[in-house]
Amino acid sequence: MNKLKQLECFVAVATRGSLTAAAQAEGLVPAIMGRRLDALEERLGVKLLLRTTRRITLTHEGSAFLEQCQRILADLANAEASVSAGGVKASGHLRITAPAGFGRRHVAPLVPQFRETHPEVTLSLNLSDRIVDIGGEGFDCAVRVGDMPDSSLVSVRLADNRRLCVATPGYLARHGTPQTPADLPRFDCLTLSSDASQTRGWAFNLVKDGSQELVYVKLAGPLDCTDGQVLHDWCLAGQGIAWRSTWEVEAEVAAGTLVAVLEDFAAPPNGIYAVFPQRKHLALRVRLWIDFLKHHYGTPGFWQAQPL
Repeated sequence: MNKLKQLECFVAVATRGSLTAAAQAEGLVPAIMGRRLDALEERLGVKLLLRTTRRITLTHEGSAFLEQCQRILADLANAEASVSAGGVKASGHLRITAPAGFGRRHVAPLVPQFRETHPEVTLSLNLSDRIVDIGGEGFDCAVRVGDMPDSSLVSVRLADNRRLCVATPGYLARHGTPQTPADLPRFDCLTLSSDASQTRGWAFNLVKDGSQELVYVKLAGPLDCTDGQVLHDWCLAGQGIAWRSTWEVEAEVAAGTLVAVLEDFAAPPNGIYAVFPQRKHLALRVRLWIDFLKHHYGTPGFWQAQPL
């Protein structure tokens, strides 16, 4: 019990950035919060927080530990909810958001199925490529692809996502196939414009000095666009090589419409996550929605079976 209270105290202070604010939220005096933090750091033998009279910041170890603690507390809350909810039906309004392209393909088609199972839940889906402020804008949950830098949110990994270099069989027959990332400048590379994402370039795992290293390669080609879907369409039209996510092209690779190249140099996968604000008690409808996504995204063949 003491260990659990220490973890709850650490998460509260880390996410609010203030011992006083965390104490008020937890209904405790700051001195008790401080003692619990001291006991936690002493037990672990590592400094988690740097505390001054003006601010509290996380150490490197504290940042890594915070993510694990948030998941543990979320799992515990979900376990308790699953027992206490019993046969209670989910109800109420669910506000969710997702990236536009991913949401159109892999979130929106699942909404009708979710409502068939939970007809008393109403749902609003926001599709946007900007990073939505979930708490500030009143959303219950977001689906996000890529790294999760915001430590004030709880994240649940739903699936892995990789980036692939792809082209049509026809394009490769006409122009040949790159053997290493160094060959790419000789090909027609379809890139996102500089004011979009991917400004660092395409990521590859290269061997340097005998060890694997993640390297970003800046490329320019005859066509670029700020919209990833347009690059995808150009790639399907045989206009060149594109660097796209598996969620977008895996079905076409499986069907042979697109061919993956340079797979031996592919960067490690990032994740597809459900993220939500830190809360003591997650609403049943939110928990069921996250479980629903995790089940479908983890079903063998789900990504390959999506419509082309």
